[in-house]
Amino acid sequence: MEKTLPPKLSQELTVAIPASFVSDIPHLREKTFRIGLIGRAAVIFRIDEVIVYPDMPNVDQKPDMKLIQTVLSYMETPQYLRRRLFKIVPELQYAGTLPPLRTPHHPTANKTEDLSIGEYREGVVLSHTKQGSLVDIGVEQPALVQGTTLNANTRVTVKITELGRHPKAVVVHFKEIKTYWGYRVWVSNVPFGQLIKKRKPDLVIATSRRGKPITTVWDELRGRWKNSQKTLVALGAPTQGLYEIAGHEHLKLDDLADFVVNTIPNQATETVRTEEAVYATLSILNILNK
Repeated sequence: MEKTLPPKLSQELTVAIPASFVSDIPHLREKTFRIGLIGRAAVIFRIDEVIVYPDMPNVDQKPDMKLIQTVLSYMETPQYLRRRLFKIVPELQYAGTLPPLRTPHHPTANKTEDLSIGEYREGVVLSHTKQGSLVDIGVEQPALVQGTTLNANTRVTVKITELGRHPKAVVVHFKEIKTYWGYRVWVSNVPFGQLIKKRKPDLVIATSRRGKPITTVWDELRGRWKNSQKTLVALGAPTQGLYEIAGHEHLKLDDLADFVVNTIPNQATETVRTEEAVYATLSILNILNK
C-alpha cells in the first residue's frame, strides 16, 4: 500500500512561544524534554515556523533562548546530518532523550538503491569538483549536483534526478515541495508586542485563560483562517499570560491580536503549561484545515 505524504497547509503557520517556558526547570534534562514536546507538536500540526520571544524584561533570557533554538533546530535536522551540522555543545547534552520526528524529510532509508527519481532529500555540501558539488544525502554515496559550486558544510534541499551508484540531483527551494517539510526556528530580539508589529501577520490568535471560549467565535475565526496567508498563534507562560506579557510593553493584548481565545475552558488546574497549551490549541485549530 502506497504511503500518503502529508501536504503542506494552504497558509504559513507560525507559533510564538515565550522563552520563560523552561525557566522554572532547574535541570537541563527536563528542559530538553519539555522543548522536545514543542518540537513534536510543531510537526504533528504542520507548523512552518516556531518563534521564541523574550517575555521577562528584567531577566537575561539569552541562555534559555539559545537552548530552545538549539534543541528545536537539532530535532528538525535529519538524523544523518546532525553530526555534520552540530558541534558538541552543552545545550545538546541530553539530545539522546528527544523523540524522533518521523517526518517526510527524515527518511529512514539509507541505501542508494532505495532512492527514487523525483525524491527530495535534505543534504549537506561536502566538497566540490570539476563536475559540481558533492552532497551528503544520507546514503552510501554523496549525490552530485552538476555544474554548481556550493559552499561546503551548507545545508541544502535537493531533488534526485538520476539514479545509479553515484546519484545526481539538483538544488531546490523547500517552498517548491508540496509535502510538509519541517519547521524553521527563529529567535526574536524584540518582545511580543514589537514582534507582532514587525512581522505583520494576516491573522493573530492569542491564547489566554481570560479569552473568549473558542466556540463563541468559531464561525468568525473560521472565515478569517481560510482567508489568511500568514497566521501567528501566540502562547503565554505558566507564570504570566499574554495579557501580562503585553503589559510589560504598556500594550493591550486585544489591540495586538485579532482573536484572544480560551482553548481550555473550565480548566481544573491553576495553570496550563505552554507545552500543554500548544497541543490543546493546535489540535482545535487543526480542524480548520479540513
